[in-house]
Amino acid sequence: MKGEVVAVCISENKGERKTLVPQVELRVDHGIVGDAHAGDWHRQVSLLAEESIEKMRRLGLSVSAGAFAENITTRGLDLVSLPVGTRLHLGEALVEVTQIGKECHTRCAIYYQAGDCVMPKEGIFAKVLRGGVVKPGDVVSVEQGA
Repeated sequence: MKGEVVAVCISENKGERKTLVPQVELRVDHGIVGDAHAGDWHRQVSLLAEESIEKMRRLGLSVSAGAFAENITTRGLDLVSLPVGTRLHLGEALVEVTQIGKECHTRCAIYYQAGDCVMPKEGIFAKVLRGGVVKPGDVVSVEQGA
C-alpha cells in the first residue's frame, strides 16, 4: 500500500492549527524538530488523510492541511485501517503507528463550526524509528512484513 505526503505542518504551541512548511525533520525519540508535540512519548507525529479533510469540506468548512493540528497530511492511504504497530516509510523517515484516533477533552473550533471533527476518529499517531526529512510529494508506504 502506498500513498503520498500532501503537506507537512508544525506549530509552536499545542492546541492550535499548524502552519504549512516546506519540509520537516523527524528525529528518533523526539518527533518533528520545532513542533510543540515533539518529545519522548508515543504521539510524536500526527497524520491525517486528505480524504478525511475533504469530509469536513463537504460539511461546508473551509479547511486545509494543518487545520486539525496534524503534522503530516497524506493522500491515497487508508490511515485509520492501519493497526497499531504498523511501520510507515515517510520520505527518508520510518515511523511506527502507536495510536488510532484520540480523545478530545475539549471541543475545538472545528467541532463547533461543523458539529463534528475528524481528528479524534481518523487521525493517527506515531513515534519516530528512523529520522529524516519529509516533504510534500514524498511517498508514504507500509513496510512489508510489518
